[in-house]
Amino acid sequence: MTYLKSSPSHRFLLLFLLLAFGNAGAEEAEIVTPAAPTIAASSYILQDHNTGKVLAENNADVKLAPASLTKILTVYVVFNEIKNGHLKLDDKVTISQNAWKTEGSKMFVQVNDQVNVEDLLKGVIIQSGNDASVALAEHVAGNEATFAELMNQHASRLGMVNSHFENSDGLPSDGHYTSARDLAILTTALIREFPDYYPWFSQKEFTYNKITQQNRNLLLGRDESVDGVKTGHTEEAGYCLVASALREGMRLISVVMGTASMNARANENQTLLNYGFRFFESKRLYEGKKPIQEVRIWKGETENLQLGLAEDVYATVSRRQQNDLKTTITVDKHIIAPVKVGDKLGSVTVTQKDKTVAVKDLVALQNIEKGGIFRRLYDSALMMMRKNDE
Repeated sequence: MTYLKSSPSHRFLLLFLLLAFGNAGAEEAEIVTPAAPTIAASSYILQDHNTGKVLAENNADVKLAPASLTKILTVYVVFNEIKNGHLKLDDKVTISQNAWKTEGSKMFVQVNDQVNVEDLLKGVIIQSGNDASVALAEHVAGNEATFAELMNQHASRLGMVNSHFENSDGLPSDGHYTSARDLAILTTALIREFPDYYPWFSQKEFTYNKITQQNRNLLLGRDESVDGVKTGHTEEAGYCLVASALREGMRLISVVMGTASMNARANENQTLLNYGFRFFESKRLYEGKKPIQEVRIWKGETENLQLGLAEDVYATVSRRQQNDLKTTITVDKHIIAPVKVGDKLGSVTVTQKDKTVAVKDLVALQNIEKGGIFRRLYDSALMMMRKNDE
């Protein structure tokens, strides 16, 4: 057998080819998104605000004591009362003996003080005042027990299936509980429904009656993208934090319950948020109330109808798979006037590698009334001819 002697130039060429083909193979191999980090907490969840897609979770449906995270729902109920015209920010609230003597963190209101609703809300959100929470509950519903009924009604409406509330401040009570997932649902609703009030959750301090207190959310001073939401602590609940951050148009909500310290709850939330922003992105595929497609409408005052979506449509995808999204638009056949804005006339389906990511109704973006008698007769004849051709 004859062997070829390898020269230095041959060895260099062989090494070059091995490196080139080896790198090409590495580039073609699919890189999998890393698993979420381990979080030192009893329960946690990380999800995209726009889509609700869960990026990390553990024990997210376990019923736990929420401590002052309860106050997210307390202010949500009050915001709804304002929205519905039952309450105003400058309304005066008389502080009762019951509110004043409430244990735990305080805004330091005094009995018979006249405090406006806005200041009490900031006392709840920024200072975590139990006295302010009870004062608002009594003003809205007469007493805290009745207010708790309102809280549970809103929780049920939002789909918080593992929650039950017995007070407005989160002080320990056997029948008072919620879950990490339910708190994420609640926070999503609050941010979406009350954008004018949500900035209060990023306020780092608040002064009332010449007493300045700091927001207990340490992430507000560590991460400029974090703009809320609420801390909580009791011996039973441990240290809890619901955080939300906005980076480059993507908002994430993280909920961590049952950590060992103030610093731990901040660190664990930061870990979750960094993971989500590093490995995922939220892409807006369509803008709400903007035309996507123009179609023929029959027997109307005009022949064309613009279709679109009622709200923005987002998809949460791995940063390594953002080009795998596909959209399918389906439009109803033979759309006949009259049509009103918002009428469902088709659908938009978004898939990623044959897995459905989102399905949204395709709706009318304009009102189209019936056309005149001649238009209707003409279109009827034309529709009949097309049907026969089919």
